[in-house]
Amino acid sequence: MTFAQYAWLVPLFPVAAFAVLITLGRGAGRQAAWIGTLASLVSLILSLCIAGERLSGTVDEYNAHFTWLQIGNYSLNAGFDVTNLTSLMLVVVTLVSFLVNLYSHGYMRDDERITTFFAYVALFTASMLGLVLSDNLLTLYIFWELVGVCSFLLVGFWFQKPEAKAAAKKAFIVTRIGDLGLLIALLLLFWYMPGNALDFSSIHNVFTTEAGVIAGGITTLIALLIFLGAVGKSGQFPLHVWLPDAMEGPTPISALIHAATMVAAGVFLVARTFVIFQASDAAMTTVAVIGGFTAIFAATIGLAQNDIKRILAYSTVSQLGYMMLALGVGSVSAAMFHLFTHAFFKALLFLGAGSVIHAVHTQDIREMGGVGRNMKITAWTFGIGALALSGIPPFAGFWSKDAILTAALTHQPLLFWVGAVTAFLTALYMARLFFMVFAGNPRGEAHAHESPAIMTLPLIVLAVLAVVAGFVETPFNGWFGEWVTGEKPEAHTSAMVIVVSVAVSLLGVYLGWLIYAKGTVRRDIVSSRIPGLVKVLENKYYIDELYRFILVKPLGGLGKALAVFDEYVVDGVVRMAGQSAAGLGRLNARLQSGQLQGYALTALIGLVIIALAIAGRRFW
Repeated sequence: MTFAQYAWLVPLFPVAAFAVLITLGRGAGRQAAWIGTLASLVSLILSLCIAGERLSGTVDEYNAHFTWLQIGNYSLNAGFDVTNLTSLMLVVVTLVSFLVNLYSHGYMRDDERITTFFAYVALFTASMLGLVLSDNLLTLYIFWELVGVCSFLLVGFWFQKPEAKAAAKKAFIVTRIGDLGLLIALLLLFWYMPGNALDFSSIHNVFTTEAGVIAGGITTLIALLIFLGAVGKSGQFPLHVWLPDAMEGPTPISALIHAATMVAAGVFLVARTFVIFQASDAAMTTVAVIGGFTAIFAATIGLAQNDIKRILAYSTVSQLGYMMLALGVGSVSAAMFHLFTHAFFKALLFLGAGSVIHAVHTQDIREMGGVGRNMKITAWTFGIGALALSGIPPFAGFWSKDAILTAALTHQPLLFWVGAVTAFLTALYMARLFFMVFAGNPRGEAHAHESPAIMTLPLIVLAVLAVVAGFVETPFNGWFGEWVTGEKPEAHTSAMVIVVSVAVSLLGVYLGWLIYAKGTVRRDIVSSRIPGLVKVLENKYYIDELYRFILVKPLGGLGKALAVFDEYVVDGVVRMAGQSAAGLGRLNARLQSGQLQGYALTALIGLVIIALAIAGRRFW
C-alpha cells in the first residue's frame, strides 16, 4: 500500500466541507470556520504523507484512471497522477489553504456570511487540488474553469460594494480570453494527437519522440494557445489587469489567490505541458520575453501605488513574470523553485497586510506609520517576508531568484539584466512599503493593536518557511530541481549572478531606507522633477483606460446597437406579424357579425365589384 493510491482523497475533503457548509447554511455559524479548517488540515496531512513518500524515492510515479466516456471505439479516461511535481503542488496548496483558513477565524469572525466564505474557500481549494492531480488536459480544463468560478465568487464576496462587483466581473471576463485559448489548444491536441489522446503521458511520449512530433507550425500554435491560458490565469501582460482589482475581495482570499491557487495554476500548466513548448523555439522565446517584460513592467507600477494590497498585487504580477521568464529560458526547476518559495513569503505578506488593515481600518500606506510599535509580531514577520521578496540572503526568495537569474544569464543575457533591474525595483518598493507602514510616527487617526493569536500564528509559521524554504536548492546543492523534473539541472553556481543579485537588492533596500525612514533623500525627488512619469505609473500606464477606449466602449456601443436592432427590427417583425394576424382576425369578426343586413350589404358590394370587373374588360 502507498499513500499515492489515496491521493484522490486530498481534494475530496474540501469538497465534503463545501457540501456540508452549503447544506447547513447560516445555521453553522462560527462552527463553519472549524469545519473548513479541519478539512484543509486533513488534506495537508495526506499531502505531506504523499510528498514524504515521493522524497524517499522508494516508490514509482502513480497513475489511476477509469473510463469516463465510451463513444464507439474511443474511450475517454479520467484519473489522477502522482509525480514529484504534483506532490510538491499538493503540499503548497494545502499548507497555504490551511493557514489561510486558520487566519480567517479572526479576520472574518464578525462577517454575517462567514459560512458562505468558508464554503467558497473549500471549493476553491478543492478545484486547485483537482487541477494539480488531473492526469489529462480535459479534466484539468474542467477544474481550471472551476477555479475561475470560485475566484469570481470570492473576489465579489462583498458584493454590496460596487468595486467588488466590478472586480469580480473583470476577473471573470478577462480570464475568459485566456481560457478560450486553452480550450482551442485542447481541441487541436485532440485532433492531432494519435488516438485523440489527451493524457499527459501520451503528450510527453509524442512530443519527446522525433517521429511523433506534430508539424512545427501546429506545435507552435498549440504552445502559444496554452500559454494564452496561462497568461490569463497568471496575470501576465497584457491580461494582468484583473489581478490588482481582485484586491477588493477579503484579504485572506488575496493571499490564497496570489500564493497558491489561481495565479500558480498558469505556471503549473506551462510546466505540466513543457514538452510542447520545448518543441517550438518560437513559443519558448515568446514565454521568456512576455515573462521578462511583465516582471519589470509590474515592478515599475508597484513603485507608485499607495494601496498596501495593490502594491503586493503588482509584486505578484512581477514575480509571476520571473517564473515565466525561467520557463521561457528552459528552466522548469528554477520556475517551480520560485513558485514554491514565493507561495510562502507572498502568503505571509498578504496576511501581514490583512493584520495591519484589521488594526488601522485603512489600506492607504500614506495614512499609516509607526504601526510596528504596537504590532511587533506583524512587523517582524512582515519584514521577513519583505526581505524574502526583495531577494536578500539568506531568505528564501534570494535562492530561487538566483536560480532564475543564472538560467537567464546562460540562455538570454539581456533578460538577465531585465531581471536584475526588476530585483532592484522590487527591493525599493518593498522598502518603501515597510518603512511607510511600520516605521516613523503614526499619520492616521486609528491606533494600531496586535491581531489575535489565531491570526499571528499563521504569520509566524509562514515567516519560518520564508527563511528556511530556500535551502532546499542552493548553488551548491541542486537536488530539488532534479527531484521535481527528474532530470539533472544545469549547474547554476555563478559568482557574477550572486554578486549582482545581492548588490541590486541591498541597493534598493538602502535607497528605500534613505528616502522613507531616515529622510536623507526627499520623497518627492522624482515627482517634483518628472511629475509626468510618476502620474503614468500611478495610473498603471493607462492600460485600463486604453482597454476601455479601444474595447469596452466600442463593444458597449455595438451591444447597444444590436439591442436597438433586436428591439425594433427583430422584435418589430415579430410584433408586426402578430398585429397583422390580430387585425385580420378583427376584420373577419366584423364580417361574421351574424346580422342579415350586413351580409346583404357585403353581397351587394361583391356583385358591384364583379360587375365592374366584367364591364371594364372591354376597356382593357
